[in-house]
Amino acid sequence: MKKLYSMLLVVLLIVGVLAGCAEKKDQVNEENKTSVEKKTAEISYPLTLTDATKTKVTIEKKPEKIVSLIPSNTEIVFALGLDKEVVGVTDFDNYPEAATKKEKIGGQEINLEKIISLKPDLVLAHASWASNSEAGIQQLKDAGIAVFVVNDAQNFDQIFDSIDIIGKATGETVKANEIISGMKRKLEDIKAKAAEIKEKKKVFVEVSPAPEIYTPGKNTFMDQMLSLINAENIANDQEGWIKIDQEAMIKRNPDVIVTTYGYYVKNPVDQVLTRKGWETVNAVKNKQVVDVDSDRVTRSGPRIVEGVEDLAKAVYPEVFK
Repeated sequence: MKKLYSMLLVVLLIVGVLAGCAEKKDQVNEENKTSVEKKTAEISYPLTLTDATKTKVTIEKKPEKIVSLIPSNTEIVFALGLDKEVVGVTDFDNYPEAATKKEKIGGQEINLEKIISLKPDLVLAHASWASNSEAGIQQLKDAGIAVFVVNDAQNFDQIFDSIDIIGKATGETVKANEIISGMKRKLEDIKAKAAEIKEKKKVFVEVSPAPEIYTPGKNTFMDQMLSLINAENIANDQEGWIKIDQEAMIKRNPDVIVTTYGYYVKNPVDQVLTRKGWETVNAVKNKQVVDVDSDRVTRSGPRIVEGVEDLAKAVYPEVFK
């Protein structure tokens, strides 16, 4: 009998533990559900947000018709799943494929009349454009259109801010949080791999071809990306985007040369490999010259993480396969 009671006691304890676990799991699921509902419930219209120009912008309802004035904004909006809501993009918008089929509202010069004719609920402008376009913004506002200026992101945190604020403006905060979390996870994976690299390579990035070669110095996005993959930017002692002194760069003898202008210059790698005076450079001697997709390494949107991976594979192909 004692053995029977002991067995019954064990069974009761196991049932109790399982019930407790199930209750805890239900509680966690309920908390997660509440958290998602809370994020969704945070967005109610009319909605007033402060944009990159410190202007308070009121959006009357969840936007059903959106015009984007820069490719990075467009990529974010499409990543948020708002492809049907996008009614206008610039001539430069080439990703995703669906963006190329949208109405075009201009390139260097924005066609304000065209935008107004599309009757958007929301125009997503950009700080790089807005600083010289106050009259144009006012014209759109006078037409009753909400114009929201997105920040000119110069680092990863600012890109996350761009995605976050566009998510809020469009009522897609949950999806925005998912995108940001996914990007952060990928960046951490890249950093973890890069941390294993023992011999750091010297890298020279060309954003324009000879004879006027420009490269990113410190306090640029590209410099941050090279640091993230544990590579040395040989122009890091200079500030911003600079026109280089070829002799100085040759003396610094980069291990890898990365070009970003293959979209408009034919055979950029061959041009570097056959450039006079560069024959003694390690990158040229060892044929370590790689052209990467300019959009992926320069556009401040969700694909920037893919750009970091492209750079990592270009510089450390033996590590990032």
